[in-house]
Amino acid sequence: MNSHLTAQEPTIQRRTAMASVLTIAGLVFAFGFIAQEVAQGRTSTFDRQAILAFRASTDPAVLIGPEWLPEAARDATSLGSIVVVGIITLAVAGYLFLAGKPAVAWLMLIAVAGGIAVSDLLKFAFGRARPDFVTHAARVFTTSFPSGHATLSAITYLTIGAILARSQPSSAVSLYFMSLAAFLTVVIGVSRIYLGVHYPTDVLAGWCIGAAWALGCWTIMTRFQNLGQVEPPSAS
Repeated sequence: MNSHLTAQEPTIQRRTAMASVLTIAGLVFAFGFIAQEVAQGRTSTFDRQAILAFRASTDPAVLIGPEWLPEAARDATSLGSIVVVGIITLAVAGYLFLAGKPAVAWLMLIAVAGGIAVSDLLKFAFGRARPDFVTHAARVFTTSFPSGHATLSAITYLTIGAILARSQPSSAVSLYFMSLAAFLTVVIGVSRIYLGVHYPTDVLAGWCIGAAWALGCWTIMTRFQNLGQVEPPSAS
């Protein structure tokens, strides 16, 4: 039985790699489609209506929900800031170094650093202005497209979630890590729209390019592990 499974492993690995490549291609295509629609101004109505859905109908300056919700949204959105993302990344990298997995740690650090560079380059290239028809409920310093918080949270949390999930023998625990990573990514992105600092298309584009980058890095790491060039998940 074990020998049969071993014989099937190369086929399974090829199919997994192909599925990953197709998913990455789909995500990049989705990003390109959103970017094109934004550049041509076709998303203006959708973007405006989605942001205003989080505002009082009588006064766009007032956020919907109880008084504590805007503060909670600011707390949630900080999880996607470069400072928090950097601290979490370094903390997980430290754990991987101590656990005897330096190559995985370096790959994760390179993935996050590269993702930050890609996000900044895309922001510079598109130069989209922030929403100007509502009051921003959080301070912002850069351009709008794609959302840096959405991009970085997708890259960081999905990459960390995949690393932790791959280190677990239990499929239930692996699913928990990936679900938690996806939940954090979604909450951070929605908080940016709620606070009025990003258009929905900024966040959608950030999720697409961030998830594509994270999946690409995970695929490369898995390939190196299968070739024995990176510590396997079970290494201690």
